[in-house]
Amino acid sequence: MGHRRGLAPPRDAELAQDVDATQTQYGVVQVRLTVAGGKITQAEAVQAPKGGTSDQKTALSVPQLNKETVAAQSANIDAVSGATYTSNGYKQSLQSALDKMKEPGAAGSAGASGSSGSSGSSGSAQARTVTGQVAQTQYGPVQVRITVLGGKITKAEAVQAPSGGTSDQKTALSVPRLNQEAVAAGNANIDSVSGATYTSTGYKQSLQSALDQAGG
Repeated sequence: MGHRRGLAPPRDAELAQDVDATQTQYGVVQVRLTVAGGKITQAEAVQAPKGGTSDQKTALSVPQLNKETVAAQSANIDAVSGATYTSNGYKQSLQSALDKMKEPGAAGSAGASGSSGSSGSSGSAQARTVTGQVAQTQYGPVQVRITVLGGKITKAEAVQAPSGGTSDQKTALSVPRLNQEAVAAGNANIDSVSGATYTSTGYKQSLQSALDQAGG
């Protein structure tokens, strides 16, 4: 993946920042932020409560909290009903991430070049975002966006997924898992999520399209 035709270099390198985990009554919550050009472009919970009913609450709340963070550009986001502890832990870890991003030398600690691009400005040190083609499924469109850094998938997200009726629950349960598998595998050879076969198939098709565009 030395060169990727069809990908324009970003104007600013993206900086990813992990922070200290927050302990809640039901488990640990840790938020990772990606910032480009001084703006939050991605928020994700790299740790969240799991096991028993926590799995369902995490699957339903975390995607919503991630979206709210990007929209609000701050930790002033609403807690998700039914997932108060996870929401509060998320907001605490998010605030910690925001605080660390403001610290001097935060760019260096993130292991990426500064926003000015004065250091590490080679293509391999810059994150590139590619959006795959829309995959039409029986229950609606699926479209995947990936971020590639140094020839490796560092982030995957479904920018479109089936919605409405039972599709909402299936999307909430399957997409976070598919995102994680895509980053872990580094390719489209990932397992379908049981009970969400159509969404999984569309996800893999769009993911492969994004990889093709990225030269992978």
